[in-house]
Amino acid sequence: MLIVDAQIHLWNAGNPTSPWHRQIPRYLKEDALKEMDAGGVDAAILTPHTPWDPNANELCIEAVRAHPDRFAILGNFPLDRPESRALVDTWKQRPGMLGCRFTFIGPEQEKWPTDGTVDWLWPAAERAGLPIAMMAANFLPKVAEVARRHPNLKLILDHLGRPRGDASPTERWANLPDVLALAKYPNVAMKATGAPSYSDQPYPFRDIHDNLHRLYDAFGPARWFWGTDITRMPCPWRPCVTLFTEELPWLKGRDLELVMGRAVCDWLGWKR
Repeated sequence: MLIVDAQIHLWNAGNPTSPWHRQIPRYLKEDALKEMDAGGVDAAILTPHTPWDPNANELCIEAVRAHPDRFAILGNFPLDRPESRALVDTWKQRPGMLGCRFTFIGPEQEKWPTDGTVDWLWPAAERAGLPIAMMAANFLPKVAEVARRHPNLKLILDHLGRPRGDASPTERWANLPDVLALAKYPNVAMKATGAPSYSDQPYPFRDIHDNLHRLYDAFGPARWFWGTDITRMPCPWRPCVTLFTEELPWLKGRDLELVMGRAVCDWLGWKR
């Protein structure tokens, strides 16, 4: 079975500035490959985290050039700069770039999806065939609006649609009905990334199984992508893999193969 992680980070600029499991100054392609091999992971989508490493896009491109069969990228650029608008049409000409990923973190950026700052992005990305992944828990109604207005724009919800930060189990899943409602739009997919971090139990993290099942049933195997965000996880890669491949009895066969890697490659157009 092809196993492709839908999201990991590389960096080389000091400890992460966000709450992060691994407070280490760098995590490079060599580190990722060693752990991927140990965990049985064939490939990974790199998501440059430019807030703490401004050179993260270039670091990821370097990884793709060295290992094009193991890595691809959802990159990013400053959405509030007018000069960025010229990047969209040629973005996928960069090595390994399959689309973009934006976090909308911070007092200013978290307003951008709803204050008009990024309204230019949606039609431009739709024209360019550029998939957009987002941390969107705080603006789900806007995601619905964008999906409806731009049916040929592929959108991806990060991290099971969960909000950032520490929250009680009740708060952590409070928006689940709103997230499930987005599944009716065929151009909206979901990264099932970071699952262990939303559990308050040890492996196999049984307290999240029901919610995983509900999200899977809503989005289906072709729009639900396994992944880890491994440097933020409380466990190594292997249990993140086996949580899906061995502990969820409702996920098996061809559907399991799609979730574990085939579907994200198809959605992003990664010809491996």
